[in-house]
Amino acid sequence: MTDLRKIERALVSVSDKAGVVEFAKSLSDLGVRIISTGGTANTLRENGIDVTDVADITGFPEMMDGRVKTLHPKIHGGFLALRDNESHLAAMQMHSIDPIDLVVVNLYPFEQTVAKDDVTLEDAVENIDIGGPAMIRSASKNWQDVAVVTDPRLYDGIVDELRASAGSLSLSTRKRLAALAYTRTASYDLAISSYLARQLSDDDLVFLEPLNPLGGLIFIESENADEEPTDDLPASISIEMAKINDLRYGENPHQKAALYSTGESGGLANAEQLHGKEMSYNNYVDAEAAWDLVNDIDELTVAIIKHTNPSGVGMGASNEEAYRRALSTDPISAFGGIVAFNRTVDGVTAASVTQVFTEVVIAPDFDPEALAVFEQKKNLRVLRLAGSILGSSSKRYEIKQVSGGCLAQEVDDHRLLESDLKVVSERKPSESEIRSMLLAWRVCKHVKSNAIVLANETQTLGVGAGQMNRVDSVRIAAMRAERFDLPVKGSALASDAFFPFRDNVDEAAKLGVSAIIQPGGSIKDDESIAAANEHGITMAFTGIRHFKH
Repeated sequence: MTDLRKIERALVSVSDKAGVVEFAKSLSDLGVRIISTGGTANTLRENGIDVTDVADITGFPEMMDGRVKTLHPKIHGGFLALRDNESHLAAMQMHSIDPIDLVVVNLYPFEQTVAKDDVTLEDAVENIDIGGPAMIRSASKNWQDVAVVTDPRLYDGIVDELRASAGSLSLSTRKRLAALAYTRTASYDLAISSYLARQLSDDDLVFLEPLNPLGGLIFIESENADEEPTDDLPASISIEMAKINDLRYGENPHQKAALYSTGESGGLANAEQLHGKEMSYNNYVDAEAAWDLVNDIDELTVAIIKHTNPSGVGMGASNEEAYRRALSTDPISAFGGIVAFNRTVDGVTAASVTQVFTEVVIAPDFDPEALAVFEQKKNLRVLRLAGSILGSSSKRYEIKQVSGGCLAQEVDDHRLLESDLKVVSERKPSESEIRSMLLAWRVCKHVKSNAIVLANETQTLGVGAGQMNRVDSVRIAAMRAERFDLPVKGSALASDAFFPFRDNVDEAAKLGVSAIIQPGGSIKDDESIAAANEHGITMAFTGIRHFKH
């Protein structure tokens, strides 16, 4: 028996109507008969698409303000009937139930509703979808016969496969769609239960961590009704992602990889590629590191990234000036790197970038002259991504998989201000030294630990990344500066974590460093401060650590 299933009848009922008209037109052109409800049916008819109302199938009108419309055996029987089961087919014939082969449903916008500052409990409850999840679950359960689509981002791929397969979808596609659909309903239910937990926490209930291996949210009556949760991170995290496309391979050729989207607007996964060959897994990882760095600095800044670490960062009055400074930090490591800008790229700068082999250029925008220059390099990937992902009002979590689970943490979006500096040395820093320290610190935050950055006011001079001890990081940063004839004397040194011993300060003094910025907090801080005073170095504590593993 073939694994293909002909799509002859589809039920389309969506809250988010993005792309649904074009999708429904494509289905209709392929001979698919469309059943629909309420607002979706009206939208399709207004655009010239022939639609059968659900009420005409069930014999019941929509009622109770639309709360009851699809919860009916003639709808769910059409989803759940097994096409190769004789008793199911007999029941369908007896009760005049027609099969439904494709279910296109997305849900009431509960998450968006409760995210509003002025949302009421009544508004939230009205945006809890009932019929939608029920249809999704019914159709997904019968994925051997029925396809279910819950995300507009999937429409184009479905149409392409239908056209290529004479109006049919494969078993592998139906399986994948079912898995995505169940992920969506799980995420939706979790959002509802989390919201209600927050609402009920003042009504003699407490919100506890999941107590079972499958997760879930547990509520129990409590004698301590005033007890508040102590953990700011959610008790459960659910992430729904849709595949955007397969990548050639992962970090290495023997590893398979793909790019997925969470559906949020913006972000690297949704960057617009203007030119060049397809992005690789490593391109995305490095581009994210580069974009994070330049968006963490308000001034015009250019960063060159290699293997997620900055090989050079420059600031200036123009992109060209900033790029030249970034390149001068380590022109050898810049070969095959990622270049990120936080301003629109011009033609002059583009010409400079193309003089060095570069994998990816990413910026908020590009002048036509810049694009014309980049297009002469057929393999150079050019990404346009507007908007910073750091410092936004919404919380972002970083999630890292470990065996048996995941680690989650808030994103490190801390920004140091000059007023945050605590000068602990006898000598106070000059204005120039303060600017140098701040640049070194901002770059150091984006360097793998143990991290050391040497910088002046406008550029990095040396970067020591990912070493097992901090003294080696200092020496590597100094070696890079010396290699490219960059003057370290009078520069600032930033460390992502405190100095456990004074040896780091002594090494910095040998180089001629005049200012040090570090978190502080070691039990031997006094020794480091004393060393700074001995060498005439000004030292400032930030009180913030920026480990990056």
